[in-house]
Amino acid sequence: MLAELRLEREQIEEAIVTLERLARGRGRRRGRPPAWLKEAGSISEGPEGLDNTLPFTSEPRRRGRPPGSGNKLKAVLSQVAEG
Repeated sequence: MLAELRLEREQIEEAIVTLERLARGRGRRRGRPPAWLKEAGSISEGPEGLDNTLPFTSEPRRRGRPPGSGNKLKAVLSQVAEG
């Protein structure tokens, strides 16, 4: 009977270690979450509960170059070519 209880205790300890490892997870994953996960809303926010909006506004953050940034270089090059 003691051998059975020791075996059961060992199995329970292994299960606890496995569950703790699963709970720890792999950290933050890279890339876009799957569609079904995003629809569930479980990770619709970024790290530490931050969402993808600018501070104090409801507008989403813009990605890439700011508008008009390519025009400045063209204007400078045209001035250098003229003068």
